[in-house]
Amino acid sequence: MNNNYYVYILTNKYRTVFYTGVTNDLYRRIVEHKIKLNESFTSDYNVNQLVHYELFFNINDAIAREKRLKRWNRLWKINLIEKTNPGWNDLAESIGVTADIVDNIKKWRSPTKSGKTSSK
Repeated sequence: MNNNYYVYILTNKYRTVFYTGVTNDLYRRIVEHKIKLNESFTSDYNVNQLVHYELFFNINDAIAREKRLKRWNRLWKINLIEKTNPGWNDLAESIGVTADIVDNIKKWRSPTKSGKTSSK
């Protein structure tokens, strides 16, 4: 049983928007954002760069933190990100989500000419 919970902040290439979320599987969730699994705010605005995350062992603490961060103004979020990630690096690779993995999942999910999903 997984008792790890993560609060995370994503941004887009130009850092014009932020998305704050909570999950019990950061790897899976970041892959979902990167392949645009769901039609949502993050897929509409290409918000898929992981710039901050925090680990919690209690879901209630994680949800409370997410709610607090969502109320923060932009400058406070920028200061938090720059404190832990001054280069604004995409932290996805640090949790194992590489460009090759994302590309392979996209290829696997893309429809073939027959309209079926490829299994390769």
